[in-house]
Amino acid sequence: MIQEDVLKALSTVQEPDLGKDLVTLNMVRDVEINGDNISFTVVLTTPACPLKETIKRDCVNAIKSRVNNHANVTVNFTASTTTIRADKSNVLPGVKNIIAVVSGKGGVGKSTVSANLALALSQGGASVGLLDADIYGPSVPIMFGVRGERPMMTDVNGKAMIIPLERYNIKLLSIGLLVDEKSAVVWRGPMVSSAVRQFITDVKWGELDYLVIDMPPGTGDIHLTLLQTAPVTGVVVVTTPQDVALADAKKGIAMFGQAQMNVPIIGLVENMSYFTPAELPNNKYYIFGKEGGKRLADEYDLPFLGQIPLVQSIREGGDIGVPIMMSDDEVSKTAFEEFAGTVARSVSMRNANMKSEEVAETVEER
Repeated sequence: MIQEDVLKALSTVQEPDLGKDLVTLNMVRDVEINGDNISFTVVLTTPACPLKETIKRDCVNAIKSRVNNHANVTVNFTASTTTIRADKSNVLPGVKNIIAVVSGKGGVGKSTVSANLALALSQGGASVGLLDADIYGPSVPIMFGVRGERPMMTDVNGKAMIIPLERYNIKLLSIGLLVDEKSAVVWRGPMVSSAVRQFITDVKWGELDYLVIDMPPGTGDIHLTLLQTAPVTGVVVVTTPQDVALADAKKGIAMFGQAQMNVPIIGLVENMSYFTPAELPNNKYYIFGKEGGKRLADEYDLPFLGQIPLVQSIREGGDIGVPIMMSDDEVSKTAFEEFAGTVARSVSMRNANMKSEEVAETVEER
């Protein structure tokens, strides 16, 4: 067996999302052959790739069928998260992908989705930050159990910068960490916009694969400020199945669509899709309606990113500062893991299919 034979065999293995083979995409590294033993490394486009087992199986089958049926094949994985940022600004220079989580109305569990999306991406091996941009109703300090804690400051090239807190291997920042939680944030639009801009420009986020931004509900000043300040990779729209939530979700889709802000919509996720009692984990009760989010995604030709169940432990975990991804609730964790995997895949496909010049033009248009 020689390396050329191995690479020729692996050139028949397609990357499921990108539609090209692993060799053409330069995803195969460090091929080693010792007798019947073959090992190599596949470089994934995201550490949170949910297709590792599929790629591994296809690689092993290709080697056995085209090179040596008796080969002992070891497939190692590493990841180099893709990015297509072409902006030349110093805004979040170390952040490869920025994902804004939005909703048309409050009460749909947007913060819960944001927190557990960040955690699921992190548990997949990515470096992740979570910015709570909901100035009037910050939730991150409670959900991550950091109430009362304060971030430190540091000097970076003569400029004072905020150092995010870290919890569960996630970098966190929220207005709730800077003001007393008993005090209402009574600010006019310009002050709110200034605060959001500072969270982007005056925070030492460092090197991140993904920065998840928990946006406030609705469509307003904060959304405009964020999109004009940061090179957002795309947005995730959160809704629930009932008609009143779907009607408001349409406003968010319209805002972030091509006609308004020209920001890619990664897809739509349906929260509180069905109720599953702890004692009956296989039962689903569609309290708020069935598959309203999927129908809305189909109507607007958007990717449907998944369904998150309504489970008591999700609410309890958020209240006590232990998000569901850090619990032993396998039903909810599986739902968030599948959702996060779909988001990571969608971002990778967007990065692969969109030229850097197009991204630069999009940022300039905002």
